[in-house]
Amino acid sequence: MSNYSIALYMRLSVEDTLTDSLSIPNQRLILREKAMSLPEYENGELMEFVDNGHTGMNFERPAIQELLTLVQAGKVDCIIVKDFSRFGRNSIETGYFIERVFPLYHTRFISVSDDFDSQNYKGDTGGIEVAFRYLISECYSRDMSIKTRSAKYAKMRRGEYQSVICPYGYRKSADDRMEPDDETADVVCKIFILASQGLSAAGISRKLYEEKIPTPGEHKAAKGKPYHDVSRSNGVWSSSTILRMLRDERYIGTYIIGKREVKEIGGTRMRLKDEDKWIKIPDHHKAIIDKELFETANSMIRGYSISNRQQHSYPLKGKVFCGYCDHAMARKGTGKHVMYYCRHAEVSDALICNGLQVRAVELEQAIFDTIKAQIRPTLGIDTDKDTLNFQTMQQSEIEKKILSLQNRKRRLYEQYVFNEIDLESYKYQKKQIDVELVKVQNAYTTISSKAKQAQTDYEMKQKHQAVAQEVSESKSLTQSLSDRLINRVYIFKDNQIEIDYATKDFLVPD
Repeated sequence: MSNYSIALYMRLSVEDTLTDSLSIPNQRLILREKAMSLPEYENGELMEFVDNGHTGMNFERPAIQELLTLVQAGKVDCIIVKDFSRFGRNSIETGYFIERVFPLYHTRFISVSDDFDSQNYKGDTGGIEVAFRYLISECYSRDMSIKTRSAKYAKMRRGEYQSVICPYGYRKSADDRMEPDDETADVVCKIFILASQGLSAAGISRKLYEEKIPTPGEHKAAKGKPYHDVSRSNGVWSSSTILRMLRDERYIGTYIIGKREVKEIGGTRMRLKDEDKWIKIPDHHKAIIDKELFETANSMIRGYSISNRQQHSYPLKGKVFCGYCDHAMARKGTGKHVMYYCRHAEVSDALICNGLQVRAVELEQAIFDTIKAQIRPTLGIDTDKDTLNFQTMQQSEIEKKILSLQNRKRRLYEQYVFNEIDLESYKYQKKQIDVELVKVQNAYTTISSKAKQAQTDYEMKQKHQAVAQEVSESKSLTQSLSDRLINRVYIFKDNQIEIDYATKDFLVPD
């Protein structure tokens, strides 16, 4: 006899941590006691699934996704939760799984605290009482989320709530507030002074590189806090980082928080709020820069504002990268004289990609010629449906044989029921039909696999032909071809390029 699979699902959100009875150990104890009380436990196999720190308002949770995958594979006979809210607080989605999905896969669902066992509700889902529990759980979650957010904002307005990470130039003090960092505060001062003297962001970046001052990411990594990937920085400060620092009012002692909010209650996706809705508390902590220097630096520096710029579209937009430092290459020039160049390496002649550039027109033509050469064999591919039609015809014939054998088996049983044949004759003939049915079903499995592969091959060849036709009709690289065929283009010295194709199966012939 096969094992009876029992899944114990536990969930704890950030808000629920305030309630000790909802802790993971307490849930585990309750669920195990319930599992042990089931008659199936003696022949059962327990599995545990835990989502710690995840909201119940959606099902984007790793453990619940793993559990649902096993349910769909028919590997879970029973699911036990402490209450409906542990499984999910969204009444519609939770009800859908309990009422529709689990019965489809013959999966029993038990909610201990709600005294709900789907086995006791054959053809029913618990009625209005269960529906009200769904709604109460959902309303509780929303109310708890709102209260938690309100308490957090109250702390923010009092200046009590602090971010985990301090901005570059600051560190956490003994009382968990921000204070100037002796190692980096002077660098912040240097940046503002250079900006007030009229130096551009690129010029400041070059100056910091010459003095071998680590970037903010490199500094944190050296302190054992690898929050950012610094493998591509090579000690070069990003101009955008410098501009962002120059606009940051925290350096003059103003506390800024509440810049983002969740898009929906219980969700994790964030959006930036309008600046007039940010919480700003002047003179909250010790300033690194005085207000006069801050204002002078910001009046001198020329920020990058793209709101009034004309947006240009070109085939390789966002796809050209430096083959050495892996940074996106910038564009300069106009018309036929537009060049791609590695702006990241402009700070020093010592960097290998310093001076790396390529003319846009020549790059696009080289890529188009390469694609055209590689795709030419595809034009000769035969896309006729003979193979597909043959496989489909065979599949249809076998389906008819299976149906015929099943009908014979049913008629044979009817003959036995109406005493037209005896038991021995029925068993003998049924065995012969079963043997033949197994052979035909095995043949059907094989031919179905071949038919499916033939369908896939046919569709792939059609797609290849469509792309090949578009290439043959084009005179240069188009936006459509670039979007369909290219992920990235890497540029190297000596006119060497490397294309990362989005569609590799036929662009790189065997």
